[in-house]
Amino acid sequence: MIDIIVRGGIFMYPIILCSIVALAIFFERLWVLRRDHILPQGFISSVQQLLKNQKFLEAFSLCRNDNSSIAKIFLAGLKNAQKGMWLVKEAIEERGGREAVILEKHVGILSTIANLSTLLGFLGTVSGMIKTFNAISLHGLDNPAPLAGGIAEALITTVAGLCIAIPVLVGHRFLKDKASGLIFEMEESSIGLIELMESYITTNSTK
Repeated sequence: MIDIIVRGGIFMYPIILCSIVALAIFFERLWVLRRDHILPQGFISSVQQLLKNQKFLEAFSLCRNDNSSIAKIFLAGLKNAQKGMWLVKEAIEERGGREAVILEKHVGILSTIANLSTLLGFLGTVSGMIKTFNAISLHGLDNPAPLAGGIAEALITTVAGLCIAIPVLVGHRFLKDKASGLIFEMEESSIGLIELMESYITTNSTK
């Protein structure tokens, strides 16, 4: 393996660095995008049940003591319950947008790394071909040994760049779809909360 890296030339090192960074980002995002960290179903059901039973303070306390993304969105809405539904909806949308940004954070970097790895591989190919043509100009075609280094560099860097870019691109699409799915579910849960709060505010305003 070390011999292949050395034969691949200087561009192999940034390609390897790209693979390490991509792997770190992928596992970090997998950890962050855990469903029980974003949308714990037990918590959502509890808040909904409390609001249905007109237990606003208990629902507020439950949201305040939970660290999930949906709890922060719910809490933003509950804090504005006394100010009218317009402010409730605005607070939920604003906090939901912030949580969506957090969920999608760093995912776009994977796409950049995939493109960068490919370009570095092609750059290594060009570098290897330049070395090959220089060897031809110095030694001609009668002695193929001097040509081997440049050809090896060209092929190795191309393969290495593509071998990094392809799985990173797949990982990017996987994480992007996962984040989008969770964001959609947060929006659906938020809509459900708004409907319950409308009912709660209407009921209490008539008392």
